[in-house]
Amino acid sequence: KSSELVSFATPQSIHGVVRRLYPVVPSSSSPHQRPIIMSDPKPFYSTTPFAVGGYMLCSATLLISNKYAVHKIPAPSFILFSQLMGTALVVKAFAATGRIECDPLEREKAKRFAPVALIFLATIFSNLKSLQYANVETFMVFRFSTPLVISVADYLFLGRHLPGRQSWACLLALLVGAFGYASTDSAFEVKGYAFCAVWYCIFCLDQIYLKHITNTVKMRSNWGRVFYSNLLASAPLVFTFVGDADEIAALKNIDAPAATAVFVSVLLGAAMSYFAWMARSLLSAASFTVVGNVCKVLTIAINVSLWDKHASLFGIGCLLFCLGSAYFYKQAPMRADAKDDVLKDRKPLLPK
Repeated sequence: KSSELVSFATPQSIHGVVRRLYPVVPSSSSPHQRPIIMSDPKPFYSTTPFAVGGYMLCSATLLISNKYAVHKIPAPSFILFSQLMGTALVVKAFAATGRIECDPLEREKAKRFAPVALIFLATIFSNLKSLQYANVETFMVFRFSTPLVISVADYLFLGRHLPGRQSWACLLALLVGAFGYASTDSAFEVKGYAFCAVWYCIFCLDQIYLKHITNTVKMRSNWGRVFYSNLLASAPLVFTFVGDADEIAALKNIDAPAATAVFVSVLLGAAMSYFAWMARSLLSAASFTVVGNVCKVLTIAINVSLWDKHASLFGIGCLLFCLGSAYFYKQAPMRADAKDDVLKDRKPLLPK
């Protein structure tokens, strides 16, 4: 029957199949007919809604997991180290089994990702210091103003247009909603302006530089970014809890439920890191910052519903106003004169 198959697959028959699969239509600009080839739709796990939804879900659940882990083990530095180093080990373990693809550790890539780790740690430190002098509601107002600055940085450094009128209005509405919520619980009060200003600058740098890394450092897969960023950021944290007598004492009394809580936080941290890098690669820096702000709104909603902190009806209305403003925000497109060759030639890393 092989001869029958060969005789059947004649040039005429193949041409007929192609004509049926890819019909041709006349072109107004040319007398010749051009085929219209329909590309296959992308799988859902490589789309922006999947990345953003996964990031938001992990952000909310990781908050609950971390609170429970710190309650069981009063050693926050160790828990953060476990999440970062554990994420790197989990990624390498799955890569060794062939289930995922992860870039090997290379000196040049490590050099490019070293500032990522330093900026990440600096953001955490300045965040904690800022919260010593400003309450959470006031800090929320500061954070919700960052997309305004990052939108301009997107235009100056990453080749995007400035946001349109609707998007500018949405960003301002986010800030107004955050300010309205902050005014319901406590007055706008900041004592340490220096730490808040330092955090503000580092956070904006974090959003822009990490987007620059996704555009310029070629990686085999998104898991490679997860591996490099978590491994390099975990190394300096060893010294934060090794010399802390209180944390060492807490670690000596770990039981099975406490170890399980840390393990769950490691898995959630790995998932959040993956979705965060995935979302960064698919969104602009400003859009990713808006998504992060929405996560903060959802975090506050979880706090209101699960713990003893109750917001007024006006405060809840402000949170809903923030969510509505974020929904109508539109990402600014790339400029035609953008000279980032990596953006033009970059191949998608998903799914891997």
